[in-house]
Amino acid sequence: MDVREFEDLIDRLGEDISRWPAEQRQAAIELLACSPDANRLVSEARLVREALSSPPVRAPAGLADRIAAAAKRLTTDEPTTVSADAHQPG
Repeated sequence: MDVREFEDLIDRLGEDISRWPAEQRQAAIELLACSPDANRLVSEARLVREALSSPPVRAPAGLADRIAAAAKRLTTDEPTTVSADAHQPG
């Protein structure tokens, strides 16, 4: 098994090698024993899984209302002028 095949298997089967089919698991263990790149791939895959499984980040209460109010103030306080030919193809 080479690193490219190992990466493909991680993408398809996950980074938990103990859940892989026996033949592929043994080849992966052998590759991990001698390949820093393979070890890096497993670490990165674990980080991605952990990041995706963590609880979602919530915005503070009222944030959307504050943003909408600020946007409304900007549009009413600073009227924009658009020239008549701004929409004409140039």
